[in-house]
Amino acid sequence: MNARVVVADDQSVVREGIVMLLGLLPGIEVVGSARDGDEAVRLVGELAPDVVLMDLRMPRCDGVEATRRIRAEYPGTQVVVLTTYADDQDLFPALRAGARGYLTKDAGGEEIVRAIEDVLSGEAGLAPGIQRRLLDRIADETAADPSAPPGASGRPGEGTPGRAADGSGGDAAAAGRAAVRPPGSAGSVPPDGLTAREAEVLALIAQGLSNADIARALHVSAATVKTHINNLFAKAGLRDRAQAVRYAYLHGIVTPPGSSLT
Repeated sequence: MNARVVVADDQSVVREGIVMLLGLLPGIEVVGSARDGDEAVRLVGELAPDVVLMDLRMPRCDGVEATRRIRAEYPGTQVVVLTTYADDQDLFPALRAGARGYLTKDAGGEEIVRAIEDVLSGEAGLAPGIQRRLLDRIADETAADPSAPPGASGRPGEGTPGRAADGSGGDAAAAGRAAVRPPGSAGSVPPDGLTAREAEVLALIAQGLSNADIARALHVSAATVKTHINNLFAKAGLRDRAQAVRYAYLHGIVTPPGSSLT
C-alpha cells in the first residue's frame, strides 16, 4: 500500500505527533497537515490525498462539516476520523457525513494502517469498540421496529460497520454473534434476487468477517468470495460493507444477538 495522507487536527502538538507517527509507518506519506476543517478541505483540493485523518472538534469548520464537503467535492479522497471522542453525538454524524473509518486517538500505528488500507479497499475501517457500538445500535433499532418493511432505510447504510479495523470481527464475537437465518428456510427467500449463497456471504459480512474469513468458513477461494460480494452488491444496490450490514439486518438475513429465529 502507498497512501498519501493529510492530517487535520487543531492542536498543534497532537497534529505534529500524528504526522511524526505516520512518517514511521510503512506505505504512508504525509503530504499535508491542517489546523481546521476549512484548511483540510483546501488541502484536499490542492493535494488530492488518498485519505484524510480527521479530528472532529475543530474551530471555524468542524470535522463533520469538513468530511461532508470533502466527500461531496472530492469523492476520490476517503476520510478516517481520528478523535478523542467516541460518543454517539460524534460517531453517527461523522459516519453520515461520509467518513468510512473511525478511530480514537489511543489507536496504535498498526491499527491506523489497517484502517487506511480498509477504506482504500472499499471497506469500513472501524476500531473494534466502534463496531460493537454500531452493532448494538442496529440491534436496538431492529428490536424497536421489527416490522420495518423491506427496503425501508435499507440502502443508505448510514453509520453501520463493515468490519473491525483488525479484520477479524473479534469484537462482534465478544458481543455475541448475530443469528443467521439459514438460506431456503421458511419465509427467508432472499430479497432482490440474491442467491442462497450470496445471502450466506452477506450474513457473514454482517457478522464482521473479512473476505479471507468468509473464504475459510465456506471452503472457497477469496476470489470466489469477491465475486459473490460484487454480485450481491450490484443486485441490492449497495456501495460498501457498511450498507451491507444494515441491509442484512433490515431484510432479516441476520437477526440481532439474543433474538430467536421463527
